[in-house]
Amino acid sequence: MEKERNKGYAWAISAGLNAALAAISAKYFSSQIKYGLVIFFNIIMWGCYVNSLKALSSLQATVTNFATNFLTSGLAGFFIFEESLPVKWFAGAVLIVIGVIILSKSSIEKKARTS
Repeated sequence: MEKERNKGYAWAISAGLNAALAAISAKYFSSQIKYGLVIFFNIIMWGCYVNSLKALSSLQATVTNFATNFLTSGLAGFFIFEESLPVKWFAGAVLIVIGVIILSKSSIEKKARTS
């Protein structure tokens, strides 16, 4: 059970990374290459997300996907596109990560109690 849940989180993280890659591609590349890459990464993202739903609750899969996408997109903006990230962004990122951990654990505890 634990191994399957870990696979689910790996799929959800992969989904978030691919969603971020789609956004990065849209900003980084020009002309028709970017459209192809955006479509490609979105198709991969949806496949990963669906696989994550097989092992996780929709809450766990969605918040993990969202958090990964948010953090990756923000850090890519900083490192690749040299965008500034204010301290508020980092504070928000920390709160999102804490929220993901809390939601994931509370969802797991509820399932264990009801079984």
